[in-house]
Amino acid sequence: MELKDLKERLFYEPRFAWDVMSEKEREEAFLVADEYKRFLDSAKTEREAVSFIEEAAKKNNVPFVKAFRSKVIALAKPGKEDISKGIRLIISHIDAPRLDLKQRPVYEKWDMSFFKTHYYGGIKKYQWLARPLAIHGRIVKEDGSTLDIRIGEDEDDPVFTVLDLLPHLARKEQYEKKLSEAIEAEKMNILIGALPIGDKETKDRFKLAILKKLNEEYGIIEEDLISAEIEVVPAGRARDVGFDRSLVGAYGQDDRICAFSALKAILDCKDNQKTAVALFVDKEEIGSDGATGAKAKLLEMFLCDIIKSVGGRPSVSEIYSILPKSKAISADVNGALDPDYEDLHEKQNAARLGYGVCVTKFTGRGGKYEANDADAEYVGWIRRLFNRNNVVWQTGELGKVDEGGGGTVAKFVAQYGVEIVDCGPAILSMHSPFEISHKADLYMTYKGYKVFFESSD
Repeated sequence: MELKDLKERLFYEPRFAWDVMSEKEREEAFLVADEYKRFLDSAKTEREAVSFIEEAAKKNNVPFVKAFRSKVIALAKPGKEDISKGIRLIISHIDAPRLDLKQRPVYEKWDMSFFKTHYYGGIKKYQWLARPLAIHGRIVKEDGSTLDIRIGEDEDDPVFTVLDLLPHLARKEQYEKKLSEAIEAEKMNILIGALPIGDKETKDRFKLAILKKLNEEYGIIEEDLISAEIEVVPAGRARDVGFDRSLVGAYGQDDRICAFSALKAILDCKDNQKTAVALFVDKEEIGSDGATGAKAKLLEMFLCDIIKSVGGRPSVSEIYSILPKSKAISADVNGALDPDYEDLHEKQNAARLGYGVCVTKFTGRGGKYEANDADAEYVGWIRRLFNRNNVVWQTGELGKVDEGGGGTVAKFVAQYGVEIVDCGPAILSMHSPFEISHKADLYMTYKGYKVFFESSD
């Protein structure tokens, strides 16, 4: 008996969240998941996510709401303490792997019409074949007016698809190649029509028929597609998964599960001592480059505006004084241990589905290259915060050393001297068109982010 007590006192054992959640929390977890699914259905692109977040924030009277180029948005709630004493920041990304249309996408071949694509982010190309796809995006016309499109999501909408090769002909073309080489990127073209205009003497009559249709329905011409951002994503709603409905299956959960949790947390946080800031950025899946990625000076820009909003007169020295006093969470997912591929994980340090929000001390690859590596003091602070507030949490790494690895936005925030650690739920089938999350992990992520915003020490 003494040894059992000693083991319980000294050993660390991750907890399955459902085992320690109250009945009230279990019910809340399912309600939060219903909200989350509605968010996923409304926010399949970064622009749609910004629109959803902005509308929710204004509806809930968040004091500071500012979007940038329709792809980045910051929310802030002033705290009881002066902002000069530091902020609480949660930063997440709202882009996801997908197919983008090329600038001159329309062509015809063998009496069919297609869009040419260029994939965005880390995908397994074969997963995007022979499945219903939807088209979302923004078109800027020659006169400067804009048109937002969303086709393939409603019950009566047409959908689109990338063709796959029948197995009878695939032996040499696909089966004998490496998986990474079996599907050529230039063959990932979207089938968009198969009816012509005119007669057989009409040149390019299938392409012309599509352009005529687009002109009649949307008032666009082919050149308008050059000044457009059109994203091709899996069609269909987020769904409950499993007989017990314990899981959520949907496209784009990396990283919109963290974005949703951060949004809900800042909407619900009360009596925050520190100024709470939720920042939602773009381009993480391709390295965080560009004006809307985390490598840009977005944090400085928004912090300057937040200081102005509370009556201050920001300066460079003030911003660089505030940030080292601040604490931050890089809100991003980890890869859950997959029972069918468990040998790719170092199981003692792998995140598991259903075991709460995952604190990932470092990401990167190999010898921690290209990683933020949170210091012991900050990991200890997060640990105490979550334990005091009954947030079920775990730790995780993204696969075995020299086999796994990945990056997040944490290193770009850390360069300001901000204390930051990666923290978000583990998911299965990451970067696929149908990722899987656990409702208990979603709830604990939201709860963890909320207590982080409300923390004062």
